[in-house]
Parts: sequence; structure tokens; C-alpha cells
Amino acid sequence: MNRSPQLGIDLGGSKIEIIALHGGRELLRHRIATPQGDYRATVAAICNLITQAEQQLGRHGSVGVGIPGSRSPDHGRIKNANSVCLIGEDLQGDLQQALQRPVALANDADCFSLSEATDGAGENAATVFGVILGTGVGGGIVVNGRLLQGPNAIAGEWGHNPMPWSRAAAGVAIDCYCGKQDCIETFLSGPGWAARSGLGLSAEQLAGAVRQGHPQAVMALERYCEDLARGLAAVINLLDPHVIVLGGGLSNMPELYKRVPPLLLRHVFSDQLNTRLLPARHGDSSGVRGAAWLGKPNP
Repeated sequence: MNRSPQLGIDLGGSKIEIIALHGGRELLRHRIATPQGDYRATVAAICNLITQAEQQLGRHGSVGVGIPGSRSPDHGRIKNANSVCLIGEDLQGDLQQALQRPVALANDADCFSLSEATDGAGENAATVFGVILGTGVGGGIVVNGRLLQGPNAIAGEWGHNPMPWSRAAAGVAIDCYCGKQDCIETFLSGPGWAARSGLGLSAEQLAGAVRQGHPQAVMALERYCEDLARGLAAVINLLDPHVIVLGGGLSNMPELYKRVPPLLLRHVFSDQLNTRLLPARHGDSSGVRGAAWLGKPNP
């Protein structure tokens, strides 16, 4: 092995996963339970995973960490994290001090996007918009192989924009956890889709009912596809990405890739659509792979 490996950490609410890559090839992977509500124990767990991996590999590597939140450019501390114990902490600084090396840090949706743009579904595309459709709705933007990172650390956070071209059939306004109403996330997340369907089913149960041909579930999917098309069309009008890659639990519905592209043309400001809508190549592994690519030194 001529070059140092790239170590990626995916810090989730229930598990911490590490991967080691070398030229895109997976060398090792391991996961442990996340210490609940204990910041210091979380930092120690990440450092232990890295130390153990490097002992196994026989050499040090670069380190990137994906987190369920973002690092504030103003004070360097974590914000917008659903793992509450991280909020207000200098995670990057504490890891760098403990490991005695640079540590790259990014939102987990950014890591997903970087992974799919580097050697995933968006490989070789100049502009990639990565989308997470799961418990929440997030996104990341990669341009010419680099994450787009702005002064507010919120690039790609389309889930907290209002749903464009709202339809009367959307029903009663739904509160979003961010404090606003009818954010895109309240339409396109798993809980949002389930709530708006009015069928009393979870998103997983809804998807199953669609596969069985349940008429009301199929109608709920048709509304979901229309909502997804409206949300993505606004992104296309602004960013004009070459590829949009979908990840998260809802991205596993094959109907999205057949039904949504024709619907996009109703709203995109163009007479044709060349943006490709694709499922993630690396699936659930994209987050931790992207974290590894995040820490890779520039050539």
C-alpha cells in the first residue's frame, strides 16, 4: 500500500461506523453502538475506532467524519444536530486534539453526496445534487468533485424550503420541527408522506401497500411523486445539476425513477430535461464512504 488509507466515520444516533478506503477499495469496516447522550464518551468511541483500525492496517490514515448536523463557520461548534449532546460542542477541535492530526467534518447528507459524486451514481458528472429521503429530507451539492460549502454551512438544505407550486389538495398546514410550516420535509420525508396520506400507515407500510396494488396507497404514491417533482424542479431551475442522486429509505421505491422525470418537465424552465435522476450506487454505505473521501488530502 503506497498511499495512506482514507478513514471515514459515520456518526449516527444509534451507531458509529468506520470504513477504511484505499483508492476506493474497502479495506475494513466496523460499527459500534453510539454512547447515548454522552459527548465525551462519543469522542472517545470515535478515537478508539480510529486507533483500532490503524493498528489493524499498520499505518495512519486521513480522517473524515460525517455528523447529523453541521459545524458553525462562526464559532466552530456543532449546530442543527438531532443528536442533542453534540450541539454547542467543538467536535472537530476535540477530535483533532485527541488524534493529533487534521480531521475533516461535514454533514451526513454532504458525505452521501460526495460519495456518490466521487465513485457512485454521479461519477464523472460536473454537478451532483445528492438527496436524502428518509426520516428527514436533506441534501448536498458537489461541483467538479468538491463539496459546495457556503458561509452558513447550509448548502443543499432544500428540505426546509417551502414546497413550491403548492396544490390545494395538500390539506391542512403541517408544522415542521424547524418552526415553520409546510417545509418540503413535511411532504417528502417518511413521516411526512405517511402523515399526509391519511391512511394511518408508516412509510414502510405504505410502500408495501403500493407493491400490493392498494388503490389508496397508489394514489398516495402519485401525490408523493408530484411533490418530489415540484421540489426537485425548483432545485433544477436554480442549480441545473447534471445528476440528482436519491438516497435514504424512500429512495428504494423503484417507481420514483419512472414517474418523477416526466413530471419534472411540468415545472422546469426548459423545453427538455437532461438532468438524470438516479438511485445511489452505494446505498446505505454512501455516508461513511463519503466521510472517508472527505478527509482525503488534495493531490
